[in-house]
This record gives sequence, structure tokens and C-alpha cells, in this order.
Amino acid sequence: MAGKFFLIDTTRCTACRGCQIACKQWNELPADKTKQYGSYQNPLDLNGNTYRLVRFAEYPSKKNSMAWYFFSDACRHCLAPPCKKKADQILKDAIVVNDYGAVIYTEKTKDLEKASKVIKQACPWSVPNWSKDQKQMVKCTMCRDRVDAGLLPACVKACPTGALNFGEEADIKKLTKERLAEAKKKFGAKAHIEDEKDVRVLFLIVDDFIKYKPMEL
Repeated sequence: MAGKFFLIDTTRCTACRGCQIACKQWNELPADKTKQYGSYQNPLDLNGNTYRLVRFAEYPSKKNSMAWYFFSDACRHCLAPPCKKKADQILKDAIVVNDYGAVIYTEKTKDLEKASKVIKQACPWSVPNWSKDQKQMVKCTMCRDRVDAGLLPACVKACPTGALNFGEEADIKKLTKERLAEAKKKFGAKAHIEDEKDVRVLFLIVDDFIKYKPMEL
């Protein structure tokens, strides 16, 4: 299981979208046409042009008129990727896992257009998408080209508050433990790490996970 891990600390996220923009810039992805539909979140979901998306959710609050929940969403780089398991049934090694745990969609996924929906459905978070422009399945690559060069992923580099963190498993697990202790003191017992046993992207949240997903619009 050793390798690279992320820590997404939602207590430090200001929803500046720096990570979302940096991801687009580094991967040379086109902008999505946006519209006002009742939320600051744009686009509506991850897609072939958006590998990382800052989600906005708001709920009534006893202390204020509302409470904001921000969530920088992307591939979790699962320890045992369900998308790879499904894809291997159709085309072996179209999806691979590299030596530090990045789940990579290779050019072989160009031959998986007809299977792209079932592969997307295999993902617990519906992360991967078919790109009409690239004509293959796409998602966060863990910026493997940057990581291979000894650099941080673009999203982490751009984060101004320390909400996004990246490094070796032991270092990230240590930081996660420290941040969680701080969050419990400040926000209470609901602070926890989401899905920490199954993925390489650890999310520190301070409420029920469902609240970080935008309400139906």
C-alpha cells in the first residue's frame, strides 16, 4: 500500500477554485461553458474537460442564515480500483496502477467508448468520463508527469491555504492525524477521515459526508 497519498483538509478550503483552475491549465483542458442554475458550483459535475471540481453545498444553519460545505473532488486513486477491475474484463491493462499508486487511464481506453458507462458506474464516486475531444476515458492522473519530475501535483501547488496536501504515505498519515486532532478540538466529534481504508485521497471533513454533496437543483 505504500506510495503517494493526498490529504484534502476541508476545514482549510475557501473554495477559491485554485486547484480546479490549476488542473485545467496543467492538463491543457478547455473551459466548460457555465451558467447560473442556483449554485456557485460550475460545472455541474466532473466531465471530460474537468478532472478536479470544487463542489459547493449550502444548508440552513442555527448560527447563521446558512452553512457552506466546500469539497475539492477528483479521483481517489483507489488501492484496489473498481474501474480497473471492470475494464480488465473488457480490455486488459487499459487502466493501470503505477509504482506509487496512481491509477492511470492509458491510450488503450480509446477502445472502451462503448464500455465507458459501465466503467464509470463501477466507480463508487462516478469519477471517470469519456472525453469527446481526446476520444478516450479520462480523469485525474495524479499529475504523474510532475510527480515523476519531483514536483507536487498542480492542484496541490496552487492551493494557498494548505487544504490540499500530497506526499509519501507515512508523511501524509502523520499530517492527517495532526489535522484531525485539531479539527476535533475546533469542530467536535463529527470530524473524521472519510474512506481512509480504501483510497489514496484522504478527506478530512467535519460533518456527515452527504452534506458535502450539493442538494438536487
